[in-house]
Amino acid sequence: MRLLIIRHADPDYPNNTITAAGHLEAKALAKKLKHAGLTRLYASPLGRALHTMQYTAEATGLPHTVEEWTREMSIALEPTPETWGHGGKRLMAWDVPGEVIRNCTDLPTCADWHTREFFSDPTFRHAYEEMVRHSDGFLARHGYVREGNRYRIVEANREKIAVFCHGGFGLTWLAHLLALPVTLVWSSFWLPPSSVTTVLFDERTSTWAVPRVIGMGDVGHLYEEGLPVQPAGIKANYE
Repeated sequence: MRLLIIRHADPDYPNNTITAAGHLEAKALAKKLKHAGLTRLYASPLGRALHTMQYTAEATGLPHTVEEWTREMSIALEPTPETWGHGGKRLMAWDVPGEVIRNCTDLPTCADWHTREFFSDPTFRHAYEEMVRHSDGFLARHGYVREGNRYRIVEANREKIAVFCHGGFGLTWLAHLLALPVTLVWSSFWLPPSSVTTVLFDERTSTWAVPRVIGMGDVGHLYEEGLPVQPAGIKANYE
């Protein structure tokens, strides 16, 4: 199975939709995905994900299913001088600077990331564990049952499923799929608007599948249409 994790196009957050540039991105994406052999479409219930997905639904003729659990995660912390308060506004967990997270000789692990400075509030661990629970249920419905850090193949398939979701959620989901410390994934990767991250469930035997990223943050559809990559989610020196 191939899982395509797609971040929504350039967001218009106040109006829960996408910008004019975002609509162009979503159209370019749909043009590319029309011939990708997709078999299922899923989407977050939030407008910016649904409005991105609608172009691909029209291009492919596929119905879509709304997955409530893929909405953007509401996990933020109060700003401090160390986390760059950005004018006193609360900071989403995935926007905490990498220089803060990596300011130690022993980097966070999957087992202890939620005990580290800035992330010790139980809210963070609870939100992550809820995502894990829903992810495992979703993939079990597609034939892959999580056991430890790998997936038992209950019913192998060659489907290509696309999930239209969000930047922070997408990184968090990838951390779980790849068995990586979530805070390091948050601070080390960025998913551009309308980008496609492809995860292959690598089946070396008939028993186990292990998620493997074979393409991350792909925006080739934008380059093909001469569109710029919008910087939503980048906090400094993008130019």
